[in-house]
Amino acid sequence: MFKSAYLIRVFADLSKRYQDQPEFLQAVEEVLQSIDLLVEKDPRIERNAIVERIVEPERMIKFRVSWVDDSGKVQINRAMRVQFNSAIGPYKGGIRFHHSVNESIMKFLAFEQTFKNSLTCLPLGGAKGGSDFDPEGKSDNEIMRFCQGFILELYRHIGPRMDVPAGDLGVGAREVGYLYGMYKRIENEFSGTFTSKGIESGGSLGRAEATGYGLCYFVEEMLKTFRNETFKDKKVIISGAGKVGSMAAEKAIELGAKVIAISDISGMIHDEKGIDIELIKNLSKTNSIVIDKYQTYHPESIFSPNPTDIWTVPCDIALPCATQNEIYLDSAKALVANGCYLVAEGANMPTTSEANKYFREHNVLFGPGKAANAGGVAVSGLEMTQNATFQNWSFEEVDQKLHGIMKKIFKRCHEASMTYVGRPDDLITGANIAGFMKVYQAMLQQGV
Repeated sequence: MFKSAYLIRVFADLSKRYQDQPEFLQAVEEVLQSIDLLVEKDPRIERNAIVERIVEPERMIKFRVSWVDDSGKVQINRAMRVQFNSAIGPYKGGIRFHHSVNESIMKFLAFEQTFKNSLTCLPLGGAKGGSDFDPEGKSDNEIMRFCQGFILELYRHIGPRMDVPAGDLGVGAREVGYLYGMYKRIENEFSGTFTSKGIESGGSLGRAEATGYGLCYFVEEMLKTFRNETFKDKKVIISGAGKVGSMAAEKAIELGAKVIAISDISGMIHDEKGIDIELIKNLSKTNSIVIDKYQTYHPESIFSPNPTDIWTVPCDIALPCATQNEIYLDSAKALVANGCYLVAEGANMPTTSEANKYFREHNVLFGPGKAANAGGVAVSGLEMTQNATFQNWSFEEVDQKLHGIMKKIFKRCHEASMTYVGRPDDLITGANIAGFMKVYQAMLQQGV
């Protein structure tokens, strides 16, 4: 647990108050364990109640969305926006449309987003939002009507210098287009209030690739720093065949790796010759679930209907890019037993606390999500800059800036781990401390 009596007291109170929010408590506990090193050395943290303030959202907006389906029936969904911390800039974070959306998951994501955005060195606070509406199986008109109903409430609480949402799970360019179109009609202005927009609506080239590419740029720094190696000839496995996973696969292959397994909710495919990522990208244009169709085109590959079987495939590098808490202790043990020596998170908190601990005990290099998958929000920040200055940068310009940002994020995590822990490969603690320090110092400067 914690050495600091102050943190023990704060977390006990938080756990009692939010005992029904396990994902949020898991995220908070990880950060507090890291800053335990700082608390007794800096009495200002307790004196100014920094931790009590930093673990509570500044604002939560909860609302219902009423919309009419194609049969003329009125449907009701629940929605929320968690505006967690604005100490270093306007709230920034995605909107998620999925049946799993609840207060615990939204708070965990917004809390993580606060420190992730801090690590990018861009002036962005942390937020997250969403609804239990699921676009899967809905017509374009139904999705449009839902998005318009969603914005009829949320428009009051967002703006280019207040809160800038983006896409997330279930919210792609189509949904962002409908959300932004309704916002623009209500506010009568064309501003960068949403990111992940379509290119014609002011979106940025490179945004779709950003999280997956950024993940590989972060891993590239890990390999170079800790092993004096590159991606060349490394065997890589990736969970999640969506935007993040497919783009991570594409970049890893470009950098010389061989991606030998990939998964989605339909199962896992293992192709020792190397996954045909172009096939997966083409299949994804018409289907959200594609892995169960891969073997039709590559009969020599091995398919399993159990997505978690991917963690049993021998590899050098594992990139979990699907969802939170997908690598449990058993999967961590299987990865280590089969030779995996580097894990980097493309999703938000895909590794459980027990699995995380096991990786550390067995010297597996670990890239935490708040650092390793920050490429998406980094390019969202670049999209905001382009909108504010009425510019359109080329893909190459955006990718170059993304590469530079990811190198800086790694450097900040690495330096913090050496300074505060004395263990240069403890990037979890390094990321948490580096992200915390900037937010903490801004909060001190701004008073209570």
